[in-house]
Amino acid sequence: MSIIREFKEFAMRGNVVDMAVGIIIGSAFGKIVSSLVTDVIMPPIGLALGGIDFKSFAITLKQASGDVPAVAIHYGAFINVIVDFVIVAFVLFAIIKLMNTLKKKKEVAPPAPPAPSAQEVLLTEIRDLLKNR
Repeated sequence: MSIIREFKEFAMRGNVVDMAVGIIIGSAFGKIVSSLVTDVIMPPIGLALGGIDFKSFAITLKQASGDVPAVAIHYGAFINVIVDFVIVAFVLFAIIKLMNTLKKKKEVAPPAPPAPSAQEVLLTEIRDLLKNR
């Protein structure tokens, strides 16, 4: 029973739940970015370069024979993944930069305590003189 209780406490901590939500949202964001790159960004780039479809770029190492499929290096798909990564990395950089900026604004230094009054200064001096006697 102890292990089950410990696991329940671990799983119900705020950090674990927040992390799970972040992972789910992150995977959905990754799908959105992949679709953006594949369906929106790469077709105009391919058209601008003369009607090139990046997904079809491949180097065939061995031709297909019978039921054995061809062996190929699909570097066009790799280019799409690199563009995906660059977009995701830039968005994460922008979000973290924004969060840090907002955090700095919240961390405004507290106002300095007011200067002691003349009476307090005088009493402090008297106290120090008595202490030195």
